[in-house]
Amino acid sequence: MKYMLLIWNRPGFVEELSEAERNAIFGEVDEIMKELSESGELVGGEALAHPSQARTARPAAGGGTEITDGPFVESKEQFAGYLTVDCETPERAAEIAARWPDVRHGFGVLEVRAVMEQAGTEM
Repeated sequence: MKYMLLIWNRPGFVEELSEAERNAIFGEVDEIMKELSESGELVGGEALAHPSQARTARPAAGGGTEITDGPFVESKEQFAGYLTVDCETPERAAEIAARWPDVRHGFGVLEVRAVMEQAGTEM
């Protein structure tokens, strides 16, 4: 089953870290990504641009659609990236999420969501 691990963290936290701290965290990410690649569980993943570069489309008050700058979600954490993994169990996907440096070091959270097949039978 495929799972999407949604990475939520506070924009700008990386810039507040020392070079050594950044290298250590990115090293941890590299280790996890290598392990997932070697096990065949990694499907893909990407970091996202800063939220200030986002655009949001939503229904406009008088009908139609409104496009605004940024996500402007009332939250300290913003959607920062994702991993897609193919695991045997949801527990394995949660285990991978728990090992992610953002979670372990208190910088953010990872949300684990099953990816529905076209038939949607997972619901």
